[in-house]
Amino acid sequence: MNAMNLLYFDYLMDDVMLDVLEVDGGFAIDKRTLADDEAANLAALQQAHVYQISSAKDELPKAFWGEAPLFERCPNILMLSTYGAGYDVCDLEAATAAGVAVVNQAGGNKEGVAEHALAMMLTVAKKIIDADRATRRGGVTARAAFKGIELQGKTVGIIGIGHVGARLAEMCRGLFGCRVLAFDPYLSAEEVAARGGEKVDSLQELAAASDFVSLNCPLTPETRGMVDARVFSAMKPGAIYVATARGYIHDEKALTDALAAGHLAGAGLDVWDIEPPPVDHPILAMDNVVVSPHTAGVTFESRRNIAKITAEQLIAVRNGKKPPRLLNPKVWPRFQDRFEAVFGMRPED
Repeated sequence: MNAMNLLYFDYLMDDVMLDVLEVDGGFAIDKRTLADDEAANLAALQQAHVYQISSAKDELPKAFWGEAPLFERCPNILMLSTYGAGYDVCDLEAATAAGVAVVNQAGGNKEGVAEHALAMMLTVAKKIIDADRATRRGGVTARAAFKGIELQGKTVGIIGIGHVGARLAEMCRGLFGCRVLAFDPYLSAEEVAARGGEKVDSLQELAAASDFVSLNCPLTPETRGMVDARVFSAMKPGAIYVATARGYIHDEKALTDALAAGHLAGAGLDVWDIEPPPVDHPILAMDNVVVSPHTAGVTFESRRNIAKITAEQLIAVRNGKKPPRLLNPKVWPRFQDRFEAVFGMRPED
């Protein structure tokens, strides 16, 4: 079978992806740079069968998002493969209409992100940032000012108990004896229980019962803005909120207001509406908030794992297999037709 043309811009999660694809020998790789001429880059993308698309929304120009205008301009694209778990730069409905399969690498960075979420929970609970800054400024007058709380035996509410959420639940239950509640409308109570949580039916119910709330779901039209002022007001006074999923799922102003009012004890934020956040963002001035610039999954191990998953999934598709992380399964019959027309082989059902 002829080689599949794969295009990516600037960098990959890890070069092991190229190593695995080279051993397979079924791919022609085209590396481009976003700083180059846009028209030339789009012309190159017109020749691609696979577009390895960045998941970093604020780093990728809109012209290169996986949306209808791109599919119209680049009709040879058969597949979008994201850099990680996030896929908010991809319009799944438009992709399905165009016969383009979209895959992500969900689970590849679950350890890195879950550890980061847990680290943020502990850092805020123990007031480590407050104490660190005060010590550096010479502002320590009484140690009692940095009295924290312990995670042991507390109730942790997880919004989205997928790969990351399930790993976080495992750590909280196993290490700290926590009760874990989970809001995930896509899973049954039995499925949630198998992942270490107790299913609740609403965000307000989860918020009201939890000492810690961790956001771990993808950004979709359904989840955009769902963690709003009503959810923050329903949280226990003195609760801690942590977000390591995607910006725009929680309302940043509502969170800012809840923190400023002292309703919440603090927060840990790895994701933002604009990334990185502007330096004058009011949350950045709060000592009871620990922040990072969407780096929860940026570990050597997670990036290498994502790169291997990417290559293995692409090789499976080239060999006629249905990818395990297909985000728009309704596209498959149309994709089969398009793939067969190009490569003379029909992928399996």
